[in-house]
Amino acid sequence: MGKTYERIDGRLREFIETQPVFFTATAPLAGDGTVNLSPKGLRGCLAVLDELTVAYLDFAGSNAETIAHLRENGRITLMWCAFSGPPSIVRVHGRGEPVFRDDPRFPELLARFPDIDTASHGLRAIIVVRAGVIRDTCGFAVPLMTYDADRDLHARRFGREDDASLGAYFAGKDDIATSIDGLPGLPLPLPPTPRAG
Repeated sequence: MGKTYERIDGRLREFIETQPVFFTATAPLAGDGTVNLSPKGLRGCLAVLDELTVAYLDFAGSNAETIAHLRENGRITLMWCAFSGPPSIVRVHGRGEPVFRDDPRFPELLARFPDIDTASHGLRAIIVVRAGVIRDTCGFAVPLMTYDADRDLHARRFGREDDASLGAYFAGKDDIATSIDGLPGLPLPLPPTPRAG
């Protein structure tokens, strides 16, 4: 039923790029640390960079668990489910890295996401994931659901922020600069938003 792939290409790449939602899972090294599982959406927020590398945009939110875990140990799993069409689940187990706004690679990476208005979502990092194991499974138990549209609430909430007010928002949250478990999270103060290169 399940199959392991050497690369993200062909039908597998098309499947990943067309799903409207995916999930990320990370954890700290501490055995009693908090495991984090997050849904990610908004069409255009994920890009397949090459046959072994994917990246997604990390937008404003009320915590930074994924960033903190990646800074500590780099372990991450991404998962896509087919909620319509033939059943399938794809997982990419790999090593991830948050690329922050002041990283020289940021503008070039940002250019890989031409179809999304990043300024409206409080973009704080780009998560780059290098695949170690790529697998699919049947997905027979995943329900059939209809995708209607992306919600506009995130853009409406964070689209009114500039770099200074967004930085103040992050500074006022308990679990942004440090994780729930006290690991270093999003580096503050927030650097200015660079332009795509």
